[in-house]
Amino acid sequence: MSGDISHILQVWEYRPEEISARIVRGEDGRDKVQMRIDLGVLQMEVEGRPDGARPEGMESWLEHYEAKARQRELAEKPALVLGEEDCARLWREAVQYYHRYLSFWHLQRYDLCTRDTARNLRCFAFVRKHTENDRFKIQFDQWRPYVTMMNVRARATPLVREEKLAEALEIVGAGIGAIRDFLDEYGQTERAHECVELVNLEQWHEEIHRRQQATPSAVRDDLLSNLRRQLEEAVASEEFEEAARLRDEIRRLGA
Repeated sequence: MSGDISHILQVWEYRPEEISARIVRGEDGRDKVQMRIDLGVLQMEVEGRPDGARPEGMESWLEHYEAKARQRELAEKPALVLGEEDCARLWREAVQYYHRYLSFWHLQRYDLCTRDTARNLRCFAFVRKHTENDRFKIQFDQWRPYVTMMNVRARATPLVREEKLAEALEIVGAGIGAIRDFLDEYGQTERAHECVELVNLEQWHEEIHRRQQATPSAVRDDLLSNLRRQLEEAVASEEFEEAARLRDEIRRLGA
């Protein structure tokens, strides 16, 4: 069988102004996600590491290094320190997950986009904790606001579509807080207005809030009824922080 993929490229036109992705069934019977790029097609596994590799028998290099870090901690040895080659492996791997979660976003597979963005955020946090080189740390962490925004968008978009606006606002608000914490951490608070990801989420939060205020009374009544039920359950379970949050949400809805 020829390895030439010209027949695929001829029927799947590359459009530089948009991201084209699709999910196809592979010859092995498993789904694959494909992204059309200018020089051809990227094909990735839907589960596990996008390229299907299992470094050191693990799902990914991140899982491998996390396991090593746990082993050292349990053995009461000095904490794992990531070197240049370790960070290079993790970086190349994170780029694979980036291509995949971007494909999932454009395919409206928000659950899978949420999974992969959460994974890369976990990777960034691991590198921050286990590298002594600020250059390596920044290489990963500079992307934290962007991946946070994508994670928030993927989690909240289905809720907005289902008119679960209070839940969506909570997620977006938490994302805004996470990006502001990032800016504080790097001493960039005064430049918050220049952070595209923060501005994006703040504007979306305001849009959802306006939509919530314009929610038809019948829908709002159903939402209030559900919130009151959750409040009763939280009080009965002595989950007082959750109860306080629910009371605040009920007040915001004007009840």
